[in-house]
Order: sequence, then structure tokens, then C-alpha cells
Amino acid sequence: MLLAPIPDNEYTRLETLRGLNVLDTIAEERFDRITRLAKRLFSVSISVVSLIDSERQWFKSVQGLDICETRRDISFCGHAINQQHVLVVPDALKDERFADNPLVLAAPNIRFYAGYPLTMPNGVRVGTLCIIDDKPRSFSKDDEAALEDLGKIVAEELLSIQQNTLDALTGISNRRGFELLAHKAIAYGDRLGFETCLIFFDLDYFKAINDQFGHEEGDTALKTFAGLLIDSFRESDIIARFAGDEFVVMLSQSDEVSVNSVLQRFQQCINQHNLQSGKPYHLRYSKGVAHRQARQSLSLNDYLVKVDKAMFVDKEKHHQRTQIDVK
Repeated sequence: MLLAPIPDNEYTRLETLRGLNVLDTIAEERFDRITRLAKRLFSVSISVVSLIDSERQWFKSVQGLDICETRRDISFCGHAINQQHVLVVPDALKDERFADNPLVLAAPNIRFYAGYPLTMPNGVRVGTLCIIDDKPRSFSKDDEAALEDLGKIVAEELLSIQQNTLDALTGISNRRGFELLAHKAIAYGDRLGFETCLIFFDLDYFKAINDQFGHEEGDTALKTFAGLLIDSFRESDIIARFAGDEFVVMLSQSDEVSVNSVLQRFQQCINQHNLQSGKPYHLRYSKGVAHRQARQSLSLNDYLVKVDKAMFVDKEKHHQRTQIDVK
């Protein structure tokens, strides 16, 4: 068995893949429809949308197998992402790259493989739409073209997930994107015994900024606040614009002391911005903080309700500030 070479752009490739916000998400009919069609169209036993992570290939959609991932080092798709066009293996037992591969020698007993590399707009290939059978077979140019057509639809759907999970104004996750990532973070924490912390931010007097200085200035305030969140929190933290002038951050493996420390750092960033921005108003916010222990019986929705209530308690403390803080 020959290991697939690691692409020269591997760092960018992985960043692009993870930026799609699709790894470890639930099955979706739009992808299952394509793998069902491919399985039927080519009369094969298996069809998969496979995404190549750093150490594994993970299946966003799979027909004909009962598993959701395998090791990357034994994957056929790891080879397919190294070329621009469809990789065809008519008989794996006669191909030195795969003849002694465990996926060939044992279940699912791969003999035939064809995989179209899923290419993103920046040119990197994040995975494949592939078809597999336990019998050798030929694959015509027309077959390759048909598989490529289906693969391009898969690539477009992957991009639509990203577009539908990012906030167009600030560039950070939107509510849908946050929920996708938060479910994964909670599941990961439950599996490994990590606590998570949820912080809810609400911009104070945002309506007054819009009313007094215009909606363009209001948009600037939102983008600035999002940028300060990015500067203050870790790359591993989930930062999102939840709705309107509301933002959320989820931290993993964070105790109360570390949360207080990062909140102090964020407040310092806000203070520095207010001193140096030259704007006729200050950015102010109310916040709520909630913690979730590993394997605690607390759904994401209940978690959000809990932190939202905490935020409103904090906002009540500020109720006496009834006008915008103008310089």
C-alpha cells in the first residue's frame, strides 16, 4: 500500500475545510439525495461524500456503509484530492497503491473506485464525491463527466453551508453557524470531560446610535464590536453575531478564573477603543455568563435561555443609563 502524498497547500486546505463549518454535522437530505442518485446511476454498492481532515476521512453523506469515517492513511480519497480530475481505479487488487489496503483485503472489499475531487474557489480540494464497488469494472469518459457534474453540485452545496453560516456584515458566524459549531463543541466537551462557558453580549443604546448617527454608523459599530471580540478571545472560541446587536461567545475548557480574565481583557479593548476611536459615542454593552459542566443535562437551547436571563440581569443594573453615552 502506498500512502497518499500530503498536498503542498495542506495548511490552506485544512483551513478551508474547517471554515466550511460542516465537519461532524448531521446528515442532510441535499447531500444524501446526490449520493443516492450516484449509487443508482452507476449501479455501485457504495456512494460517499468524503471530506479529508488531517487524520481521517469523514463522511458527510454515505450510502451502502454503516460507518461515518475511516483513517486518512488508508483512504482512496486521500489520493484523489491530489489531482484535478476524477481518479479511477478499475481494479484495486491490480493497483500497487491499494492492493494490500485493509479496505481492499477486508470489508468493504473495494475493487472499483472513482472519486471526483471537491474543489473550492481558492483551488484547494477538500474531499471527494466517490463511488465504490466490490467488483472490478471500467469507467468511461462519459461516466467521468457525469460523476464530475454531480461532484460540482456537492461543492456548491458545501459553499452554500458556509455562506449560510456567516454573518455578511461582520464576517463572523451567524446564529445558524453558531448553533452548528456549538453543538459540536458541547459534544466534544461531553466526550472528553471539558466544561464550556457561554457569554452573551448585548450592545447598549444601539438604537440610539442608529437614530442619531445613521444606520451606516450603526453597521460600523457592529463591525467594530465583532473585531474587538476576535482580538480578545482565542481562535478556538466560537464567536458569533446572534441577532441584531446581540453577540455570543462559547469557550471550551474554561474555569471561572480564566473567563473573568478574558472578560477583563475584552473590557480593556473596549476602553481603549472608546478613548482612541474619535467617535461621538462610546461602545457599551451588557453581558451574561453561564457555565455547563461536561455531560450536564443542559441542551443548547436551555443553555442559551440561561445565559440570556443572566444578560438581562446585568442590563437591569444599567437601567439608569437611559441615554446614549456621547462625548
